[in-house]
Amino acid sequence: MERQLDAAVQQVMREANIPGVTFGVWTPDQGTHVRSLGVADKATGQKMSRDMYIRIGSETKTFTVTALLKLVDEGKIGLDDPISKYIDGVPNGDKITLRNLAGMRSGLFNYSEDPGFFKALTTDPRAPFTPQQLLDYSFKHPVLFQPGEKFYYCNTNLILLGLVVEKISGQPLQDYIKKNVLTPAGLNHTVFPTDAAFPAPHPQGYTDQTANGQVAIATDWNPSWGWAAGAIISTLDDLRIWAPTVATGVLPDGTAMISPATQKQRLTTPPTGIPGAGYGLGIFNVQGWIGHNGSLPGYETLTIYLPSARATIVVVLNTDINYRKIIEPSTLVGQAITKIVSPQHVFNLPAQPAAQ
Repeated sequence: MERQLDAAVQQVMREANIPGVTFGVWTPDQGTHVRSLGVADKATGQKMSRDMYIRIGSETKTFTVTALLKLVDEGKIGLDDPISKYIDGVPNGDKITLRNLAGMRSGLFNYSEDPGFFKALTTDPRAPFTPQQLLDYSFKHPVLFQPGEKFYYCNTNLILLGLVVEKISGQPLQDYIKKNVLTPAGLNHTVFPTDAAFPAPHPQGYTDQTANGQVAIATDWNPSWGWAAGAIISTLDDLRIWAPTVATGVLPDGTAMISPATQKQRLTTPPTGIPGAGYGLGIFNVQGWIGHNGSLPGYETLTIYLPSARATIVVVLNTDINYRKIIEPSTLVGQAITKIVSPQHVFNLPAQPAAQ
């Protein structure tokens, strides 16, 4: 199986022009296979390696929502509370609940789809954004639909939930997540940056999310515009721990991270309109694989867990340039691996909006 996996991933790398990939497969039946392929830096030829830090993009959402659910378990907030109870000025805020936000069913406009935001980001990718600036890009647009009517993947939702966590906990989001999520789970190489700092070693990241569409190196771009929706940095081995933790709600030591009742709500995944994919509270279920993908300029990741087989797959790579403009490279790699590891459960997810 190992040679088969390596060959399949190398084939995807050639087709999609992916510079470097590290992937891991952990299964009780078939054992463990971790492999780094390709280069971390096209200029120097430095190889990809397992210990590299990576920007995980929207996998950040699983951490932010976990923080929110811990506050739910403590009785400090309710999933069916309106966002207006905590944050002023949200369009339709008296109708949109925290559950709508976590489940991507709020109807709010996605700030990262706003032309003004894209211009600001691409004009100076190293400039910081505040959460309020991000919300302002969203709130100048009318709501797209009434809460709960449909699924619409939207970073605005997570910025609001991050602000709720801060308000109710009385702590900066990065501090609350570190103390209450990262440390209990033993994720010692996962960080929520507050600037463009990027721990070493890390690969160079290649993107076409630029003003002119030309490929650029995004390694040192400031991820603050992703904040609660996309700023976290992690490693393959930390994500391996996180995959079953977030999918089951149980910490590595066997204690509950999230109460079973709350975890059940998290994993209730109404249809999304995407074939074979449901979305619960900050988490996907794609053909039985539970987890999330992530994309930030220069980087993509995929962290998924298949409960029926107790199998974990983690993929990290150093480009977010879509294959034929429609398929994310992390999806192609995940699809190639699951065709071999779990042919009855093949991961496939169409590209979401940029900055997902």
